[in-house]
Amino acid sequence: MEKINYSVVSEFVLLGLSSSRELQFFFFVFFSVLYIVIVLGNLLIIIAVTSESRLHSPMYFLLGNLSFIDICQASFATPKMIADFLSEHKTISFNGCIAQIFFIHLFTGGEMVLLVSMAYDRYVAICKPLHYMVIMNRSTCTALVIISWAVGLVHTLSQLSFTVNLAFCGPNEVDSFFCDLPRVVKLACIDSYITEILIVVNSGILSLSTFSLLVSSYAIILVTVWFKSSAAMAKAFSTLAAHIMVVVLFFGPCIFIYVWPFTTYPVDKILAIFYTVFTPILNPIIYTLRNRDMKAVMGKITARYFRPPKISEMPLVARISLH
Repeated sequence: MEKINYSVVSEFVLLGLSSSRELQFFFFVFFSVLYIVIVLGNLLIIIAVTSESRLHSPMYFLLGNLSFIDICQASFATPKMIADFLSEHKTISFNGCIAQIFFIHLFTGGEMVLLVSMAYDRYVAICKPLHYMVIMNRSTCTALVIISWAVGLVHTLSQLSFTVNLAFCGPNEVDSFFCDLPRVVKLACIDSYITEILIVVNSGILSLSTFSLLVSSYAIILVTVWFKSSAAMAKAFSTLAAHIMVVVLFFGPCIFIYVWPFTTYPVDKILAIFYTVFTPILNPIIYTLRNRDMKAVMGKITARYFRPPKISEMPLVARISLH
């Protein structure tokens, strides 16, 4: 057989969200502010959970880990996307592209399982309150976090095993703001149909199974609370409704992009923003601003580190220098 000489693609061109210079400047400001809020908001949660003794409970331990994943998930591509808004040539090396694919599936896979763990924590707290501290002990919480990272790692390694050895010899334009796996695979210069099917099956099993577990756990919680009292039902529904909104915004785009028949749509890169940017900023709002203890602790930390001290609290030397 005659060998075909393929020129190896060394970099990919990211087409981004828009080619309009005006829109790109607007996006630069908008996403810069969002990214700063994401990092500071989730970092504040981590500091609150680790430093305040009354937040040393299973629920807040899982919440702190969710905030850490959210920071990672928002950081694997968003800083480059922001920098690209001011750049004429939006390129990424082949290794950088593979790294983005690795991290997006690591963090999203881990977050899916961690959200299930948090739903399980709420199930035990509401449905088995007398056994809560026995079931959700330190070992169980640590195991749940380790499992979430392990599942994310297995998921991303399996996805990469399908794609890393594909031949890329010509087209190198990725119509997105990061190396989105469905769009990168489409650029392979060999028939990638079997690879696409394997990727869909892999992502479909993880996404649909975790989403089904989340919906089932929420349904069981609501049914359990419904039999107790209408007031408890209203409170539980109010809390879970916010959680369900985050779950839908996170899982909806993932399921549409990775489980839908392997066809790329222009709306895919807009949907990708939801689980890479909007979900990491919604989690601190949903899981903290609706929680009385967390709001009190975060207010205390903000007052300690960000508010200027009163004159009465200043050292004597500093007070004398003011007069």
